[in-house]
Amino acid sequence: MDERVAELAYAAGWSAVRHAPESVGRAVFRGIADRSWRAHDEGTRGLERNLRRLLGPTATEARLRALSRAGMRSYMRYYYEMFRLSAMPDEHILGNTRATGIEVLEKTVAEGRGVVAALPHMGNWDHAGAWMTLRGTPLTTVAQRLRPEGLYRRFTAHRESLGMEVLPLTGGAETVATLARRLRAGGLVCLLADRDINGTGVEVDLFGERARVPTGPAALAMNTGAALMPVSLWYDGPYWNIRVHDEIPIADGPHRSERVHRTTRELVRVFEGAIAEHPEDWHMLQPIFSRDQDDDRIRRHRRETEAALRALEHRGGRIR
Repeated sequence: MDERVAELAYAAGWSAVRHAPESVGRAVFRGIADRSWRAHDEGTRGLERNLRRLLGPTATEARLRALSRAGMRSYMRYYYEMFRLSAMPDEHILGNTRATGIEVLEKTVAEGRGVVAALPHMGNWDHAGAWMTLRGTPLTTVAQRLRPEGLYRRFTAHRESLGMEVLPLTGGAETVATLARRLRAGGLVCLLADRDINGTGVEVDLFGERARVPTGPAALAMNTGAALMPVSLWYDGPYWNIRVHDEIPIADGPHRSERVHRTTRELVRVFEGAIAEHPEDWHMLQPIFSRDQDDDRIRRHRRETEAALRALEHRGGRIR
């Protein structure tokens, strides 16, 4: 899709979701999920590749397909609610949220110690951020740059309207320094931490297989003295659920990289348990397991090579 067309489509969808009756909006997004699932499109296939690891080798195809259908519906629920959040009354957001462990996080921040809240792609992280700010705890997060730039700015403005400070994941040289300053000042930093987007993460075991995850949360906690707290999110009927898990201490070790790696490994163990409890709410459609990433790189390289060859042929070039 052309970038300008994509931006206009998102803008139109945003407006329609905010103004349409909720029952209609939810039905539309559930229908989108079901169509994607029935078509077994790229996103559904990606989700199923990840869910296969979670279910294990003895899971039947019927079990996998049933779980992926629930997963796609949960994923589209996230998008519907993300688009609609700014139109939701504060009382609705606060009254329909169930949380455990939040008192420890808020007490830590109130005492002047920063917190790195590390989350897997579960439930509705935009809602969780809005809920935290409504409770009086401001937070800083990062966002992956989207194309076109206008779409990225729209997403950023949306999250900022909910009370969050949003920094660019890439293209912002000061992002890490700003996060560290916020933590040293006793602030809350929230980071999605189960997918290595920049290619600078480490390999860990996840559901019995090697996967690459980012080291940013552990490194920031170690460098600033902030508390590293895993947070898991899931749906339960009309309710949003949030669980703040126990703080993960920074691991010992002779080298900084080893300490970060070990701490990240402990963080992922918490993620693994949380995802296994609510697998339908794990919105991971992209490759995260090392084997899948290698296959994805091969396919991407093949597509790029074929595109280059077609362009050369179009220009009348010859390959000898």
